Amino acid sequence: MTNPVLVGDVPIGDNQPTYMIGEIGINHNGDVEIAKKLIDVAALAGAQSIKFQKRTPDISTPEAQKSQIRQTPWGEMTYLEYKYRVEFGHDEYTEIARYAAEKGLQWFASPWDVPSVAFLEEFNVPVHKVASASITDYELLRALRDTGKPLILSTGMSTFELIDKAVEVVGTDKLVLMHATSTYPLPEEEANLLAIPALKERYGVPVGYSGHERGLQISIAAVALGAVAVERHITLDRTMWGSDHAASLEPHGLMQLVRDIRIIEKAKGDGVKRVMPGEVEPMKRLRRVADEV
Repeated sequence: MTNPVLVGDVPIGDNQPTYMIGEIGINHNGDVEIAKKLIDVAALAGAQSIKFQKRTPDISTPEAQKSQIRQTPWGEMTYLEYKYRVEFGHDEYTEIARYAAEKGLQWFASPWDVPSVAFLEEFNVPVHKVASASITDYELLRALRDTGKPLILSTGMSTFELIDKAVEVVGTDKLVLMHATSTYPLPEEEANLLAIPALKERYGVPVGYSGHERGLQISIAAVALGAVAVERHITLDRTMWGSDHAASLEPHGLMQLVRDIRIIEKAKGDGVKRVMPGEVEPMKRLRRVADEV
């Protein structure tokens, strides 16, 4: 049993409702109205939060990729120009913060560089998310640690040894780890869900699951194996232009996932084998020899 981590007024941990995160990421395609529609989807499905990605493109874009030409819905442009085109600034996040609060959702983001940490702190987000790609960015990890906020750290593309180093930097006091495999979309043979109890045993912190598969089964199984949070990318339409849409859930998929996870929570029980109330009458009718124990 691990101690829960409090994100705002919502505890994440064992014996708590699974913390459902609708990962909007960059699936808004730089359009606040699309972002608001996705917030509506998360609220309707019963998620507790939505997540974005925040970058300072000059810093977070690899140098070798900045000048590469990319075909986009807004015409041909360099990759750096594209990253700025889809990046939200202060005005957009002010509206997102207002709208998320109106819908009763927490919101936060994965900062990809140190200035983005300071940007998010201006909005007093309740938690910060570390993307799997950033687990070896120790400067970023220190900046996140120094905010004093809870951290949700994804572990895709990582070994235990790499996670050990990251955990040494950020500490375990307010940490939630997320098992993840950074293959988009995720084939089932790479899901490795038994890493969930292994991470919990190794680090003694709540462990969730960040999924990139197309369906629902793996995320549901993650909860059955002890995941206390589930993060899934969401989109209005998987055929939309953009790198993450194909590995995202459409509105009906997110609603079905939350519904099924709430059923699994009830079905898990407490592990104590007992005669259940519904078994009493069948036991009287069907058991021929009564035990005296």
